Amino acid sequence: MSHSALTPVFVGLRVGLHVLIAGLLVLVLVRLPALPPPAAAAGLALVVVFAAVYVSSAFVRRVPEGWRRLAATVWVTVLALVWVGLVILVPEAAYLAFPLFFLLLHLLPRWLGPVAVVVTTAIAILALGLHQGFSVGAVIGPLIGAGVAILLGLGYRALAQEAAEREALLAELLSTRDRLAETEREQGALAERARLAREIHDTVAQGLSSIQLLLHAAERADPDRPGIEHVRLARDTAADSLAETRAFIRELTPPALDAGLGEALRRLGEAQSTPGGLRVEVETPPSLDLPMDLQTALLRIAQGAIANVRKHARADRATLTVRKDGDSTVLVVADDGVGFDPGAVAAGPGGADSFGLRAIAERVAQLDGTLDVDSAPGRGTRLTVTVPARADGGVA
Repeated sequence: MSHSALTPVFVGLRVGLHVLIAGLLVLVLVRLPALPPPAAAAGLALVVVFAAVYVSSAFVRRVPEGWRRLAATVWVTVLALVWVGLVILVPEAAYLAFPLFFLLLHLLPRWLGPVAVVVTTAIAILALGLHQGFSVGAVIGPLIGAGVAILLGLGYRALAQEAAEREALLAELLSTRDRLAETEREQGALAERARLAREIHDTVAQGLSSIQLLLHAAERADPDRPGIEHVRLARDTAADSLAETRAFIRELTPPALDAGLGEALRRLGEAQSTPGGLRVEVETPPSLDLPMDLQTALLRIAQGAIANVRKHARADRATLTVRKDGDSTVLVVADDGVGFDPGAVAAGPGGADSFGLRAIAERVAQLDGTLDVDSAPGRGTRLTVTVPARADGGVA
């Protein structure tokens, strides 16, 4: 479905072209009785053929994409040949050259369209001259029509290109909106899982651990007292419940972060390093006391950045650094690869090379952070992500 605001313009132009051709064919039919019977019959046949070929354009539009350009070229060539035969018989058929100009410019390759318009103009001038005698009007009229057609054809092509760019931009915006919504759902789920893990750890798990310690103390204080077997049973039950609770906490925590963000990043560096190829070095503080949703987001950003380095940078060495900077957390990914022009990527059509960087930027923006990309062709890339944190430990 087209979302372009220019769609009504294109529809109006197509309808106008159809009406113009239909009106000119009616004019040719009206002029046929004035011709000798053999010529009138041949002209009528050519009008029918011209109309049939023109209507068959509906089938050309259904041709598979890879063959559509060839089919359109064949179609407009056949239409032009039928017109040549018609204009030889009926001089008024020369006026069909004007709508034919637009079809030639639109359907033929860029360099062939104007050439075809020039040839068509020459045929129209020659036909009018042979039928009605050469005059200034018979020559100037088709020339002016051809010039106007070329200008309008260029304008139509520019409008079509703008419409295609708008359509691509809108599709990218819709895709970005869907990715943002999915990221928001993912972040919400991760934040809720992390909150539940913290709550269970700080309440249920701590309570069960305290109960187990108290029961241990009671058992050691008087191991021969009556009912001690119930104390042991309660202690075992508390131990089992504590083990299950810790299992729930591990399930709620992302597996890659079960040993913390620093260890997850080190594992990422080891997994992405290859003998004789890319070497990923990781530098992190001994401990990173960050909320689980922030750890998850930074891990995903690091994974995306290292994936971009492997795919596009052709680097020998990459460094992945995490540090605290006041109330903010800073993630830096640098490489010694071929680099790129960040401005060109930002202004590009959104191909596969820029998708990873856009995904990182979207994730950073959702965290209210900042992304700085320092790169240039031939001198590597340095990507710096700064994410603030609230006083309560959540992501800003």
